Amino acid sequence: MATIKNDTLTDSRSETGVLTGYEEPCNLVVWNDEVNTFEWVIQALIEVCGHSPEQAEQCSYIIHFQGKYAVQQGSYEELKPLCDAITERGIGATVEVIAE
Repeated sequence: MATIKNDTLTDSRSETGVLTGYEEPCNLVVWNDEVNTFEWVIQALIEVCGHSPEQAEQCSYIIHFQGKYAVQQGSYEELKPLCDAITERGIGATVEVIAE
């Protein structure tokens, strides 16, 4: 709203931010270690992430040979509980924002 003050027109509106609800896409990354067996990682991926046995096996080999692998994508809120469930099994996992 414009107001007149001392014969000068001033603008009293203020700028506000807009909340868009946009969430950055994230990856659930599982890390290789020398402790957990292939079978344990495969079982975790099946039970926690809903992977098929074949998909979980493929992911476990990639994790082993590459050192880490993004086993699932989604929002932070979707992936955080999955990450927690995997780490509770003693497997290293993180949620990372996908770089653009």
